[in-house]
Amino acid sequence: MTTLIVGLLSFTAAGVGALGGLGGAVLLVPALVVAGMEPSAAAPLGLLTVAAGSLSASSTQLDEDTVNHRLGVTLEVSASAAAAVGALASSVVSATALQWLLALAAIGAGIALGARRGSRYAASPESSAKPGERRGRIAGAYQEDGGVIEYEAHNVPAGVAVMGVAGLVAGMTGTSGGFIKTPVMNQLMRVPVKVAASTTVFMVGVTAASALIVYAAQGRIDPHAAGAVVVGGLAGGRAGALLQSHVPPAIVRRILAAVLIVVGIVLVVRT
Repeated sequence: MTTLIVGLLSFTAAGVGALGGLGGAVLLVPALVVAGMEPSAAAPLGLLTVAAGSLSASSTQLDEDTVNHRLGVTLEVSASAAAAVGALASSVVSATALQWLLALAAIGAGIALGARRGSRYAASPESSAKPGERRGRIAGAYQEDGGVIEYEAHNVPAGVAVMGVAGLVAGMTGTSGGFIKTPVMNQLMRVPVKVAASTTVFMVGVTAASALIVYAAQGRIDPHAAGAVVVGGLAGGRAGALLQSHVPPAIVRRILAAVLIVVGIVLVVRT
């Protein structure tokens, strides 16, 4: 597979990942596997795409006040630790098992996200709340068409536990776990999908870095493909973040759900 194709796949995956908060690797890794690359070789490339896309997209999303750092750091502690464990375990897990794990996780997350209807939070044109995070609480507000949307995270202990599972999957499959993190924050923790997606983009860069340290130490990163992946990830992450600010949350949720289910089905067929 040429570096140009790998770079274009990385650009597309990072763009969709930044738009929906799923982490571009959940698209890139399956695409590389379907094209004939071994899952163990595709995993570090997926994490490089995630890291580059996260770095590129975060500046735009920070300006829009849709990233909640307190929420992200709280959840990322367990995710990063589990990601390192998953990366170590990936060297002894079979390729078939990794593909099944990735497929089931993607389909499950897509169904959960697609089942949601409507929005828990409505923009209030009369609200005097300032966009941004709230001190001492995992809560905040952001500007949306029609006014300001205020929110607060629920079920935080359960969210932390599930993020550990997401980190383990991320380290084993190279997908960053974003396709689990965004639905968990939106469904379980009742965070608006735009905040969940943007916070996930912030988080997955840290998760990816934790696992990449292990992959680098094991000598499993292809330097030629890595360059194309990083360039594509940087450009795609920026494009996806800019597009996200113009797309309604319901559409973002439907796009994310559809992509996850399609990816899962392709992997099932492939396996």
